[in-house]
Amino acid sequence: RVPMGVRILLLNLDALGTVLATTAQLPAIKRTYPDSHITWITRRNALPLLQHNPFIDHLVEWDGENRMVLQQQRFEVALNADKSREAAAFINGINAESKRGFGLNENGDIVPLNAGAEYGFRLGVDDHFKFRVNQRTGNDILAEAWEVDYQRDEYVLHLTAAEQQKCAQWRHELGLNKAPVVIGFNTGCSALFSLKKLEVETQAEAIKQLSRALPEAKIILLGGREDTERNQRIIELTDGLALPTPTNLGLREGVVLENLADIVVSGDSLGMHLAIGLKKHVVAWFGLSCAAEIELYERGVKIIRDLPCAPCWKKVCDMPHGPICVTEFKPEWIVEGVRKLCHLNTHVHSS
Repeated sequence: RVPMGVRILLLNLDALGTVLATTAQLPAIKRTYPDSHITWITRRNALPLLQHNPFIDHLVEWDGENRMVLQQQRFEVALNADKSREAAAFINGINAESKRGFGLNENGDIVPLNAGAEYGFRLGVDDHFKFRVNQRTGNDILAEAWEVDYQRDEYVLHLTAAEQQKCAQWRHELGLNKAPVVIGFNTGCSALFSLKKLEVETQAEAIKQLSRALPEAKIILLGGREDTERNQRIIELTDGLALPTPTNLGLREGVVLENLADIVVSGDSLGMHLAIGLKKHVVAWFGLSCAAEIELYERGVKIIRDLPCAPCWKKVCDMPHGPICVTEFKPEWIVEGVRKLCHLNTHVHSS
């Protein structure tokens, strides 16, 4: 039997973008525990994001059988990223010498399991602290919770050789090979926080203005199944200035398509996290979510507005003026952000 070294269980069931962001902890974990075996358990829909990850030794789907099997094993370290009752209850039942992150107390309340997790716990219970005070990134905060040697490590997202070949095929099919810069518009987000979506008309106007400012650039639309109709409407509104890409081919193919872009325009969504993971330049706009928690690694521009009601993390806007974070958004801000990043692609001519 080959010894595994330090056996580490990593638990992250949160939103897809958050799961991808958590991969930035993996290099730090390996620095802290060079001789280790990492098991990561997550929901089925997140598994494709973690495929081909060289740091993960055992990738496990979150289901009843796997949970039961893991609870019979022994780990040196168990790390929970999620402030959810099911994740917290699960880590309570794991046999591990050290548990870090968030667990449940005897009253069923979520609690920090270690001193390092207290800062992250406070963010979950104190809105003023989370929305107005904190300036640390989520990656930094999670590393403190897990007590690992974080050094602003990048996300870990690898394309296979076959996927790189698919990228080349798509570039050819979409006529992107000769474009000095390809701008990808990630137009939507999950249905969970629909107020993260800019209005279709705003995005269409931004695309028209970008086409005038950067006539040699190619603009592609990105997104998942839920964005199909939205993207079709943008194509109609822009008279074909934006090229569609398929929205129904699954998550890994979505990664391949996003990889076609040099600059990605996105709200705070999975599409933004994919762009960060693929080391793209990113123009990210923030309304209801906390911009400070996102790490763009000096490759991006954040569009943050000074609104008294944002961030709020609400699923429905209850303000009398409505969701001005998305309805009163100027397309020019996106254009300005893209043009700032275009100096990094110095062969692009703007007019």
